[in-house]
Amino acid sequence: MQEEKQTRTNKARTEATRAALIAAARQMFSEKGYAETSTPEIVRAAGVTRGALYHHFEDKTALFRAVITEEYQAVAAQITAEATSQPGSTIDALQLGSRGYLAAMADPGRVRIMLRDGPAVLGQAALDTIDRETSADALRAGLAAAMEAGEIRTLPLDALTVQLSALFDRAALSVAEGGSAEAHLQVIDALLATLK
Repeated sequence: MQEEKQTRTNKARTEATRAALIAAARQMFSEKGYAETSTPEIVRAAGVTRGALYHHFEDKTALFRAVITEEYQAVAAQITAEATSQPGSTIDALQLGSRGYLAAMADPGRVRIMLRDGPAVLGQAALDTIDRETSADALRAGLAAAMEAGEIRTLPLDALTVQLSALFDRAALSVAEGGSAEAHLQVIDALLATLK
């Protein structure tokens, strides 16, 4: 009984340390960027030892990967919530999902972490893998469903997914720099309508 309680306590402590490191790193990466953030700063902000950092993460890049994975999960959750918030066609779900994406990307620091530092630090191939692992490739699935339902014409699915994903990312970058989210959503809606 005592051993089981000790195991739970150790597990909770381990999870708390890992969460503190990710939270501190997320804050610093969003404010300063990956290159300007040092591991000693992260350790201090998390209130843990340097040894604890390296017990949980091989290096700063591994910690960044954990942070960006959580960011992808949060964005995917918001897209899914928005896309399924109202009954309608698969095109309606894609339009709602695009609103969820831009809303999620408005979270402070998220554009810097996911769209600026992410490709530079991890590379696009690693980000594509994280995207598939965290969102089950929601955009691709939505487009496939729209094609199967006959709501959009059949096009090369992988190419369409890549191009629309790039469009959404560029819109998020523009909005982060002061562009109008509503203007971008009007364009996205119009482009989705041309796929019919």
